[in-house]
Amino acid sequence: MRKWGLLFALMASLLFSLFACSSKEEMKTLRVAEVTRSIFYAPQYVALAKGFFEDEGIKVDLTTTWGGDKTMTTLLSDGADIALVGSETSIYVYSQGANDPIINFAQLTQTDGTFLVSRNKVENFSWDQLKGSTFLGQRKGGMPQMVGEYVLKKHNIDPQKDLTLIQNVEFANIANAFASGTGDYVQLFEPTASIFEQEGKGYIVASFGTESGRVPYTTFMAKQSFLKENEKDIEKFTRALYKAQQWVQTHDAKEIAKAIQPYFEDTDVALIEKVVKRYKDQGSYATDPILDEEEWNNLQEIMEEAKELPKYVDYSTLVNTSFAKKAEQ
Repeated sequence: MRKWGLLFALMASLLFSLFACSSKEEMKTLRVAEVTRSIFYAPQYVALAKGFFEDEGIKVDLTTTWGGDKTMTTLLSDGADIALVGSETSIYVYSQGANDPIINFAQLTQTDGTFLVSRNKVENFSWDQLKGSTFLGQRKGGMPQMVGEYVLKKHNIDPQKDLTLIQNVEFANIANAFASGTGDYVQLFEPTASIFEQEGKGYIVASFGTESGRVPYTTFMAKQSFLKENEKDIEKFTRALYKAQQWVQTHDAKEIAKAIQPYFEDTDVALIEKVVKRYKDQGSYATDPILDEEEWNNLQEIMEEAKELPKYVDYSTLVNTSFAKKAEQ
């Protein structure tokens, strides 16, 4: 009897090992290129940290490509399967006559993520105080710059006439340029804006996200051919993302900060919590992956206002919500 018991245990162990190996082999790797590493993308890191992608049989190979142009180039050259970047980039590619258009399939953020930072402390800020100032804006043609100009015009400020607008500084160098003395005001993402405030280098006076309304600011996108050939994997990816979005929605900033801290090792967890709360309070994190038509039209209105819209593109041409809708089910 003892012999049979040992034999049974050995066979069970062998079967378990084979099953484990088989499961590992079935895990599909999807290469994701993110435009920057930012607390603004908290739900993505929650999905990674909480194992939501792995639960769906997906392994995410995440690379930071630092900038919209580089991210889109990486996707177009098959250096990545999926890109996390502003939806405007898909419009730029489509307008150049792409045979295999880039399709937006899941939304991550639904407002602008930048803040207006003043060099000097302002007790009672009003937008007209920017008139006559030097404003260090974001790279021309990108969503931050277009939203920045859109908001200025909304407050009756002509970006070309009412202030000195600087737009020739690379995205990665904008914060350093401001810290070195360039500009009276600067448009910055978090956590840089809050770090500057902590260090006395600047003061957050307004939110571009609050001012500009809802837009598909950052979305997951892929080539149309890739979506067709990998439908099941994209479904799984989107379902994991939706789980993370719901988790972010139902947990407080402290819990979210603790979950995503491994992706921001050089940032104090208290600062991460502060930034997450700021983004949550202004509704920056999309609560589901569906990019709706109103947001798409608002995006193109902002692009048109900035004279950066090559041509109007119909919502159904570059947006596929089927994966997002299945994820919700």
